Amino acid sequence: MVDVILGLQWGDEGKGKIVDFFAKDYDIIARFQGGPNAGHTLYLNENKVVLHQIPSGIFHRDKINLIGNGVVLDPVTLKKECEAVAIHGVDVKHNLFISERTHIIVPTHRALDKASELSKGSNKIGSTLKGIGPAYMDKTGRNGLRVGDLLRSDFKTSYQALKAKHLQLLNNYQFDEDISNWENEFFEAVEFLKTLNIINGEYFINQQLKAGKKILAEGAQGSMLDVDFGTFPFVTSSNTISAGVCSGLGIAPQHIREVIGITKAYCTRVGSGPFPTELHDDTGEFIRKAGNEFGSTTGRPRRCGWIDLVALQYACMLNGITKLVMTKADVLDEMKELKVCNAYVIDGKETLHIPFQMNDMSIEPKYKNFEGWNCNISNVVIYENMPEKMKIYIGYLKEFLGINIDYISNGPGRNQIVPVS
Repeated sequence: MVDVILGLQWGDEGKGKIVDFFAKDYDIIARFQGGPNAGHTLYLNENKVVLHQIPSGIFHRDKINLIGNGVVLDPVTLKKECEAVAIHGVDVKHNLFISERTHIIVPTHRALDKASELSKGSNKIGSTLKGIGPAYMDKTGRNGLRVGDLLRSDFKTSYQALKAKHLQLLNNYQFDEDISNWENEFFEAVEFLKTLNIINGEYFINQQLKAGKKILAEGAQGSMLDVDFGTFPFVTSSNTISAGVCSGLGIAPQHIREVIGITKAYCTRVGSGPFPTELHDDTGEFIRKAGNEFGSTTGRPRRCGWIDLVALQYACMLNGITKLVMTKADVLDEMKELKVCNAYVIDGKETLHIPFQMNDMSIEPKYKNFEGWNCNISNVVIYENMPEKMKIYIGYLKEFLGINIDYISNGPGRNQIVPVS
């Protein structure tokens, strides 16, 4: 069977910690989409570790970690990550596997990404400039290179042909950056990547399923960034919802059991795009500082706002969520008043539906107010000991969404997760 963990907002929900927490109950942890724009933060003995492409189960040495074919892989970033986890005693050659069908990000993908974003002026998407969009474009355009191609004798010939296509495209932009250093780093990383476990991912994972193994599929970004159902065009380049698990790993839908959704106790967003509950005042700044809301990949300050139940209900519907985990509840500890968006008002009409094009309209969030709990919950280990005002807040969210909140994360620590009875 396969269980899925994914984000329900605009990313940065704390998926890495939650995957790490649940990983002990599974045999295989598999990333099914996204690229090095993801930043899954873990704390090991108070040491911060950020994973961009390696699945978050890597620190469980008896678990297999698979990078699936739905991912676009940057060899340079992967090499650096492998070196970083090795400091903590992890031998990636033992428990990290990569699907041969996984597409590769090459240096000119990064160049195209940067040139395209710069050309947009004030209408920037908010790309992390990692080359992810152009890599997915080559995938759908049937031009891309895959991990399995690294093992072919004609790889460099194929690389040069793809590079030539990219350089022609770059002529349409004002881009004169020297990428020779990027290339040197890339080919060095390619040689390292060739020493890892490159496998036929779809046969491998289905054989594991047939053998009765338990698999945890790990998503990147968030549901509201899905290329089809997110706040287009301010989205990522892959399917971040649970449907992406099947195409991103090569498994049939009937194998999926639980779909575990992660939401913060509030909302954040990085980069451009609509954000109805965004706060531009001292409250938003307080949440940003209290929650350390700065991108784990880019370092960019995140936009902060109240929890948006219209968007959250939409994401739960798309994913078929069976369980919820709420993260960063402790960030709200000192707040005297909390607000929850439970409807949008558009052109004077109240709605619970996400509109087709959110960035073209004025959306006024309708709020329900709650008293804050005003106490430190970071040391609470039993839900019954949580403050009553917090239970009222959680209770309303559960009732509105019609889905149980099974766990609450009350701090960054690996074990700061409280089951909700």
